[in-house]
This record gives sequence, structure tokens and C-alpha cells, in this order.
Amino acid sequence: MRKFDDLTEHELLALAIASEEEDGRIYADFAHHLRENFPDSSGIFSEMALEEQEHRRRLIDLYATRFGDHIPLVRRQDVTGFVQRRPAWQIQRMGIEPMRRHARQMERDAARFYRQAATRASDPSVRKMLGDLAAAEDAHEQTAGAIELRRLPATSREREDDDARRRFVLQVVQPGLVGLMDGSVSTLAPVFAAAFATHLPWNAFLVGMAASVGAGISMGFAEGLSDDGKLSGRGAPLLRGLICGLMTTLGGIGHTLPFLIPHFGTALTVALIVVVVELSIISWIRWRYQDTPFWAASVQILCGGGLVFAAGVLIGSA
Repeated sequence: MRKFDDLTEHELLALAIASEEEDGRIYADFAHHLRENFPDSSGIFSEMALEEQEHRRRLIDLYATRFGDHIPLVRRQDVTGFVQRRPAWQIQRMGIEPMRRHARQMERDAARFYRQAATRASDPSVRKMLGDLAAAEDAHEQTAGAIELRRLPATSREREDDDARRRFVLQVVQPGLVGLMDGSVSTLAPVFAAAFATHLPWNAFLVGMAASVGAGISMGFAEGLSDDGKLSGRGAPLLRGLICGLMTTLGGIGHTLPFLIPHFGTALTVALIVVVVELSIISWIRWRYQDTPFWAASVQILCGGGLVFAAGVLIGSA
């Protein structure tokens, strides 16, 4: 993958062209999905799709003037740290509110990209175009917000601070959840394998501590080095890495501490109860902050945890 700072001026424009096309198609999908039950919202998304097409046309015209007819294929997934779009069908299944929030997030991401790209452009015409598009995307965010106003009266729900919630989810909840899931699930196998292999709680405790601390260090570095946060808006990499690493360690230590109990049967029972609590907390967080249905989140987490636990038991009992 390429680093954003290594992209040339013509590659920045090519990336912008591909991004505008993708965003326009997502808005068109939203409009098509809503046209029967929410015609007003569908109309707004259609207008936004048309504006994205106009932005793409302007970018192509500028590119052709500056660099010729051939436009290289540079996509979001080719650039380190560039925010990735979730498939439109996943958002559509969640209803009108998640679609509105997703649209506003898309406009924030696009405006951030254009502002970052404008600082790296040396040609005045390119820099002006990117600055103008950043302003247009900021205006788009206000347009996306109108979907809620048209669909719901102001008295029907409390006003939320979407910006604060978004920053909290991106910078705290997301890395914390990744770490908690990894720590709670991945350490199940070594801890319970050691427990069933030796029937000595202290040995299981030592293995669990080593696995938890090691996983926390590994996940902390992985999260911190994966994205500098400039384009994704996910915040300082040091903070994200620290949160992810600590939550990974915490997730593993939770079901390791019961093995300080010297009686094997009691320690095992308490550890299993802690595992169920951990997986339930993960399911609740996914439901609360990621718009995942609670039953679906519970089934996914419990199935994954159950498979890892079973692997540990089988290996330890062999």
C-alpha cells in the first residue's frame, strides 16, 4: 500500500476521482432504497449523488488539462490510513437513521481528504480545486443533516451531539473494542489448554498472564502503527495504541485471575462465568456503538468464543 504523503499530484487527483465516483454510487443506492417509503430523503440522496458526479467531472477536466487523458487507478484501499467505506447494503439494512449518519460521515471524510490534499498540491489550479471541493463537501454535510429534519420532527427525539459521539467512537470505542475482543477471545485457548493439561490453576494463571500481556503489547503496536489518523479522523495513533493495548490485556486478564484460586474446579467455574460476562459486554458495546443488532452481536461473539474455548479444551485434554 502507498502512503498518502508519497502520492504525486496527479495520483492525488486520480484518488479524488475514484472516491467521488464511489461516493456518488453509494448515495444513488441509498436513494433507490428509500424511494418508496421515504421519497423526500430519497430525493436528497439523489441530489447528493448528482453533485458527486459533477465534482468527478470537474476533477476529470482538470486532470486532463494538467496531465493528459490517462487516469491511473488509485483507490481508497491502495492508500494507508485512508478511510474505507462500508458496503451500502449493510447500512441500508439498519434503516434511515444509520444511513443519514453514514452520509454525514462520508462528507466529513471527503472534506478532510481534500483539505489534506490541498496542502500537498503545488499547482495553483489544483490547490484551488481541492480547496473548493473541501468547502463543497462541508456544505454537503449540512445537506445530509436535512434528512433527519425532513423525516422526524424536532420534538420526537433528543438532539444528539453527533460530532462528539463520532470522535468518541472512532478514537476510543473502536480501538478499545478491537482490543477487548482480541484479548477476551484469543487468550481463551492457551489459558484453558494449560488448565486442562495440568489441572494446576497456577500454571493456567501464568500462561494467561503471559498471553494477555504479550497480546496487549502486540495489539498496541499494531493499532498505533496502522494509521496516523490524518485522513481517517481516528485521532492520535499513540492514544489509540494505548487504549487498544490496555483493553487487550484487560480482556485476557479477566478470565485469567480466577486461576489464582487454588482449587481447580472452583477456579474453572469462576473463569467460565467471567468469560460469559466478557462476551456479553462485547456484544453490548457492539450493539450500543456500532448499530449491530444485539442478538446478532451475541451470536457472533459467543460462537467465536465458544470455538476458541473448545479448541483450548481439546488441545489441553489431548
